[in-house]
Amino acid sequence: MEFYGINQIAPILKLDTRQLQRMAERGEVPARRVGGEWRFTRTEVLEWLEGKVSGASEAELFELEQTLGRFTDSREVEDLPVSELILPEAVRIPIRGKSPRSVIHEMIENAMNTNLLWDAESMEEAVLRREEMCPTAMENGVALLHPRHPMVDILGDPFIAFGKAYSGVPFASNGMWTDVFFLICSVNDTQHLRTLARLSRILTVPDFLPALRELEEAKDILKLIRETEGNLK
Repeated sequence: MEFYGINQIAPILKLDTRQLQRMAERGEVPARRVGGEWRFTRTEVLEWLEGKVSGASEAELFELEQTLGRFTDSREVEDLPVSELILPEAVRIPIRGKSPRSVIHEMIENAMNTNLLWDAESMEEAVLRREEMCPTAMENGVALLHPRHPMVDILGDPFIAFGKAYSGVPFASNGMWTDVFFLICSVNDTQHLRTLARLSRILTVPDFLPALRELEEAKDILKLIRETEGNLK
């Protein structure tokens, strides 16, 4: 397990070391005492940052992307735009499932069309476990499906599958209906979180979701996402 000291992680998070120490002492950031010093692990900090994505403003998501950029090193894959990760063969309209389990099954089945996912059963089990732990459906009617950790052993390359239902599915525990689904398949933690943050930024753009819900063809959906992402700062 790779540990970071407080002086290493504070600049990445753009926090003063004293502020980060107080957060660690209060349990506000995952950390542990090792030899009397606070230590942080990459995986736990990235999971903590993922928890900040839901409900974040566009400005907060932009800052999160910058933070993740400071986490990236030469061992990791290229930071691909969302518009390049969504593959035409992984777009399905309509999604016909009427329950979270059936929708997830259909989205995984759809993802298999890419030939980049090699084990549908393992991916489906991982996504279902993630949903049981904390549903990914948001109040805007979108669910950002993904396993808790990237499943590099069953993926050829990172990609995103997209699906849209004609009527909502009771996906969230708060009773909200969900009709737009993205399945994020990543090959490492940082790339996954950067994709999640970028996609969340796209979803905050005014009029994007109403326009997306009107489209039926994969080429039109990809064009809208590409143009919207291109206009982000």
